[in-house]
This record gives sequence, structure tokens and C-alpha cells, in this order.
Amino acid sequence: MATRWLNENEEHAWRAFRRMLTLLPARLARDLAEDSGLSPADYEVLSTLSEAANRRWALKDLAAKMAWSRSRLSHHTARMEQRGLVEREPDPSDARGCVLHLTDEGFAVLERAAPAHLESVRARFIDHLTPAELTTLRHLSTRIADLPD
Repeated sequence: MATRWLNENEEHAWRAFRRMLTLLPARLARDLAEDSGLSPADYEVLSTLSEAANRRWALKDLAAKMAWSRSRLSHHTARMEQRGLVEREPDPSDARGCVLHLTDEGFAVLERAAPAHLESVRARFIDHLTPAELTTLRHLSTRIADLPD
């Protein structure tokens, strides 16, 4: 099969996108750490758990929702558990699994972190796009993210 080289427009778009994928997460992570002491992974776990009924989620289901391996989530939440942000409980439906519970302290940390984090997201990303561009971005992101592996 012949190589399908990128044309000039494709090359510029791809390089700009790669640059954004490097710089934007790094800048957001720096802001988050400075404002709250949380890592992006901490924030993702806390915010996702906060959306669950009773702030509880089976580790296997939370890992699937976040597109993380169970091992990664287990190791990360073990560190968060030491900080009092989450607790592990036995999973009544899976003797080998556990349910992660967002503690009151974890929820309070999230509540304190969210305003500054969202301001960073706005200042570094959202506020630079029109509503139409945001809609297009949502559609493009969903289409690409939903491609099969």
C-alpha cells in the first residue's frame, strides 16, 4: 500500500493539533496544581465520583467510564485514599472488586478546586472559541473518540 502523505494543509492542521495536545493539558495541569494541589488524574477521579449516586462507583465501572485500566485506577485511588479523598468498600456484587466512595473531605476538596479549575479551562480554551466552534469541536471530538480501536 502506498503511503498517503499529508498535504500542506493536513500537515499544518496535524502539527497545530499535536502542539495543542501537548501545551493545553500541561498548562491546565500546572494551574490545577498551583490552585488546589490536585493532579489532573485526581480531579478526574473526584469529579467523576461526584456525579455518581451516593458518590459511589464500582472500581471496574469507574475504570471503564474513565477509559483507565482497573490497575491504574486502583493504584491511583490507593494514593488518594491515603489522603482521605476516597474510601474503598467491598463490592456486594463482586467479591474480588471494590466500590470507591468519595469522602466528604474529597468532595470538599473538589468544591474548593472546581471554581479555579473551570476559570483556567475558560481562560485557556473555552473563551477563545465561538459557540459554533464549540459545537463543531464537540461533534468532531465525539466522532474521532468513538472510532473503533
